[in-house]
Amino acid sequence: MILPPAILGMLGGGQLGRFFVAAAHEMGYPVWVLDPDPHSPAALIADRHLLAAYEDFAALDELAQGCAAISTEFENVPAGTLDYLDKFVVVRPSAAAVSVCQNRIAEKTFLRDQGLPHAAFAAVHSEQELREAAADLFPGILKVARFGYDGKGQALVANPEQAIAAFQQFKGETCVLEQRLALDYEVSVVLARDESGIVTSFPAAENSHRKGILDVSVVPARASTELRAEAAALAARIAEGLGYIGTLAVEFFVVRGELLINEMAPRPHNSGHYTLDACLTSQYEQQVRALCSLPLGETRAHSAAVMVNLLGDLWYETTPTGHHYREPDWSKLYAFSTLKLHLYGKHHARPGRKMGHFTVLDGDPERARQVAMAARAAIGIVDAP
Repeated sequence: MILPPAILGMLGGGQLGRFFVAAAHEMGYPVWVLDPDPHSPAALIADRHLLAAYEDFAALDELAQGCAAISTEFENVPAGTLDYLDKFVVVRPSAAAVSVCQNRIAEKTFLRDQGLPHAAFAAVHSEQELREAAADLFPGILKVARFGYDGKGQALVANPEQAIAAFQQFKGETCVLEQRLALDYEVSVVLARDESGIVTSFPAAENSHRKGILDVSVVPARASTELRAEAAALAARIAEGLGYIGTLAVEFFVVRGELLINEMAPRPHNSGHYTLDACLTSQYEQQVRALCSLPLGETRAHSAAVMVNLLGDLWYETTPTGHHYREPDWSKLYAFSTLKLHLYGKHHARPGRKMGHFTVLDGDPERARQVAMAARAAIGIVDAP
């Protein structure tokens, strides 16, 4: 075991890293954060901020020399960086696991090779491959293979001509073409797996999106007990297949009552934020535990929960005189006694940027949902989830 006061390292300084730092601090670990952003939310509360690029080898050497173990908060840290650090210090998750998750072609191929359920897809390297794509892939969604998230780098395409136009718009980047599905709804499972292969799963969340970005997560998911158990079992199979150690999130489509795996994230996940307030152990504490070879914590939820994302759009107000930047009126949320507000300390709000979230807790799932929707409307999110 790696015990306090050993120093832990975090690659990435966003809100997921910030929650990791907070969890590690509560458990007695100092944390160093490496992130190229001088206003990194995680670095603001870390014990040390290495302001450097992820491929700055002098900074990586310093991180490896000072830390007992290192993790990451997002999948786009170069796998080569993780592989380099692994030569000197404990790194979890591994570069091999992250490299599968950070490339959609590798991810879909992994699912296919593991015999796991997923939507039909084709790897796309050229316009000719789109001309020759199977007819049942249309209508479809063309997605860039790397760096697409929160709806970015994606286009709905009805036919090969539209797909070629989108491919050109993506400047010929390698893509995947996925069959577009009529979804019943979406769910996700966050789990942790330790080095001995023990897996603990958090209750499945039911997710709805707005403009391609997660809007609301409802826990427990309004799905059958059997479907929730199947989702947890499939997620555990993914973790085992990857040889994964750490916190892992798996997103699913539910189509005609059947589960299809959409994608996985080698880190804590937005839809798992509710674990901070509703579970005996949070997804971030599990990340620390798995990283440090501690026994994994109990993941049981002690209440129902509804999490609502707060995007940068809320910081802007349209008046007759123009578009104005202003801080939202947080008193409207604090008026709800069962609501927990989390703001990430980001330097500047931009439309679509995740600035915070709130979670409503209740013993009754429907009452939690009703209060969350009322709070969501009160702060100014007016469109339906």
